[in-house]
Amino acid sequence: MKKFGKLLLCCAISLGGAAAVQGNSTQAAASGVSIMLDGYPLPFPVDPVVMNGTTMVPFRAISEALGIKVEWNQAAKKITATKSDATGAKTVILTLGSKNAAVNGAAVKLTVAPQSVRNNTLIPLSFFSGQFGAGVSWDQSTKTVSIISPKKDIYTLGFYALGAYGEVSRIPSFNAMAFGWSGIDRSGQFTTTGTDFKWPQPAGDVTPESIVLNAAAGGTAPYLMVFSGDKELELTKNMEDMSLQEQTITGIIDTATKNGFQGIALDLEGLGLTGDKAKVRAEYNVFVKSLSLKARANALKLTVILHPLNSSYKGYDYKTLGSLADDLVIMAYAYENETGPEPLNKVDESIRLALQQVSKDKLLLGISVHSENETSVNSKIGLAKRYGLKGIAIWRLGLIGEPVWSEMSKSVEL
Repeated sequence: MKKFGKLLLCCAISLGGAAAVQGNSTQAAASGVSIMLDGYPLPFPVDPVVMNGTTMVPFRAISEALGIKVEWNQAAKKITATKSDATGAKTVILTLGSKNAAVNGAAVKLTVAPQSVRNNTLIPLSFFSGQFGAGVSWDQSTKTVSIISPKKDIYTLGFYALGAYGEVSRIPSFNAMAFGWSGIDRSGQFTTTGTDFKWPQPAGDVTPESIVLNAAAGGTAPYLMVFSGDKELELTKNMEDMSLQEQTITGIIDTATKNGFQGIALDLEGLGLTGDKAKVRAEYNVFVKSLSLKARANALKLTVILHPLNSSYKGYDYKTLGSLADDLVIMAYAYENETGPEPLNKVDESIRLALQQVSKDKLLLGISVHSENETSVNSKIGLAKRYGLKGIAIWRLGLIGEPVWSEMSKSVEL
């Protein structure tokens, strides 16, 4: 952010906090001030404070939300914040009560020194955010400080299914692509000739095999996606019939290995809506364990796609599945039948619940661009970045469109 812009921000925040200042005090609680990170409130252990026109925030809360490593030296009263990315490493050192800061060893003057308020160290928001590439703005009418997190290189999984060919050119932008060309039919059998999720017909020189081959050659790992719901108990049949289950797993492995796939994306939905949910979870664990063992024996990765834990479907044991799979996708969408952008509080809750059972480096946040638009998609991506998840999974090619793609490109490396 340019110096002139920082001055304007400080002036604006000063005006917003002036009404709370009493007498000659230069410190005031920023009553009514909210801090938004990528469009979603950022919680703080203590309220932001306005000091001499500068908004001060708890350093650990803001740094952890931006993925910045923070160390506190109690003896020296020093904060050391470090972050490394594609452009290099940056180290910022702040000292409690001192206006002298150091940025990669160079001296920098602060308008307000870091302060201790109710056992929390507060640092200047605009300085700290600006040093680490975050954008900061102030809305006087709503008393809102908005922070846009820096662009980040995270793992990206895309989905290619149904009418996705219109955006086939976007495949090289993803780390992995799950091709939805197989499923489990009404009888519980594995198939590549289903109603929707089926092996496509060739179109001249363009064949399913060539798309998979080109994806791999371009550095995008191709995954075979296996889809099914349980509307007619097709999954239940498979979970309860071990012979049928073995046939299904063999069919999945054979199809993946013979067609050049590097992984399997298992998307079996609808389990645990009714009935004995513990039994369903146990049966699905057995299925995934068997598939995982055979996948690893054939050098195939395994991604398991799951309903969020705050959905109506309770047939998924995140903890066990996380130990069996390479990663899990939280399908944090369709809370309101995809009639508009997904509620951020629900998406946030789905991540926090998953993190209670699975390590963050195994979790991908599923984002449906059927629900999202160019003004909402980066708020969802921002949550994945805020919690330090492995990455995001975008449903699907063919629905993204240039406006959404352009905004996504501002938040993640594609």
